[in-house]
Amino acid sequence: MTTARTRGTRISKAVIPAAGLGTRFLPATKATPKEMLPVVDKPAIQYVVEEAVAAGLSDVLMVTGRNKRPLEDHFDRNYELEEVLRGKGDEDRLSRVQESSDLATMHYVRQGDPKGLGHAVLCAAPHVGEQPFAVLLGDDLIDPRDPLLMRMTEIQEEHGGSVIALMEVDPSQSHLYGCAAVESTDVDDVVRVTGLVEKPAPGEAPSNLAIIGRYVLDPAVFEVLGKTKPGRGGEIQLTDALQTLAAEPTLGGPVHGVVFRGRRYDTGDRADYLRAIVRLACEREDLGPDFRAWLRSYVSEEM
Repeated sequence: MTTARTRGTRISKAVIPAAGLGTRFLPATKATPKEMLPVVDKPAIQYVVEEAVAAGLSDVLMVTGRNKRPLEDHFDRNYELEEVLRGKGDEDRLSRVQESSDLATMHYVRQGDPKGLGHAVLCAAPHVGEQPFAVLLGDDLIDPRDPLLMRMTEIQEEHGGSVIALMEVDPSQSHLYGCAAVESTDVDDVVRVTGLVEKPAPGEAPSNLAIIGRYVLDPAVFEVLGKTKPGRGGEIQLTDALQTLAAEPTLGGPVHGVVFRGRRYDTGDRADYLRAIVRLACEREDLGPDFRAWLRSYVSEEM
């Protein structure tokens, strides 16, 4: 049984789907991948990789598509730029430039046809092999002071199977997310997932617990995804595969959920992207004091 095989297995690999076109941010994303849009002074994708590394995942596979070469360049060395900064004695910026290339062992695979998140995860199968792995979506930035992914790996190592991140949302917003039907456990932030629905019709969500973009998956998900037919939007939905695993635990162990109540920044929507930048800038020691003072002045003038 898959659960027995993967329970206690140390998770070392992370998969980051990054093949989306970023149409909500056009024209900025016409020639620049949405993952490279800056959040203060780092591209959004770097925050995601840093989160994986902080959780102990040293092997990162990005599932990319056309026009995503800047992602590879960002996590590679730029010797010419490094020499210029070294020649100027600018050790601070040199360190920041080198930081991204030293974060993790990076790998890349192209998705090809954009057949959905489930298909993107399936593209990772040859690299991942027969071991549990994490999936991190780039639109969700999790504050490093709230180590969600580390908590999820702990639950997977204890119970086997798969673990998904859940967040309480207003019931009026449930139709915007995949939502979970759950049973409580004896641990406050952990639930047993019994069913999943991708973007349920208003009023038909099984709970107000919505899936956010962090998963720790049993490798059995690959076999299930291979048999999953296109669902909502004509795409292969990861939620549908997880629904199969939740309904039939013998296929790949149980599905648990970690209910996240920490700080999350949504960069997939233009307004939320701007809010994320403001929040993170306000909390920076080097930028926060002056920026908060300006922000207070600006808001008071506009009211």
